[in-house]
Amino acid sequence: MKAILPIALAALWAAPALAETDPVKIAAICTEAEERYAEIYGHPSADAEGVEVVLMYKYTFCPVEVEVPAGTTIRWVNVDKRTSHSTWFRDAGEPESERLFPEETAEQTFDIPGEWGYLCGPHWESRDMIGKVIVKP
Repeated sequence: MKAILPIALAALWAAPALAETDPVKIAAICTEAEERYAEIYGHPSADAEGVEVVLMYKYTFCPVEVEVPAGTTIRWVNVDKRTSHSTWFRDAGEPESERLFPEETAEQTFDIPGEWGYLCGPHWESRDMIGKVIVKP
């Protein structure tokens, strides 16, 4: 039994943490992300002109799911302090975006109605960092 416990603890330590699924914890992460955005850019993300902002923070897209009318441009903003992220509409056959390092952004305009699932290339398997864009006509 003594030999099994260190092995079990080592396995737990080495196992990657999955993305948060508790809505209350996600809300807390997204609140922190919004605070970081305002600290960096001097205004809330809702005040960004001509785009809908999705934040990348603590292996979470904030919001996880965003609904927009057709023709909307979404700007992903990495507000993490040390981690790079990407966006990858893999199921739509799109190539993965370049890595976004802290305070970098990427944009994409959505003209076709539908549901567009996407993921963070480096973190979708290890951290379950997945999001969705719902485009309404």
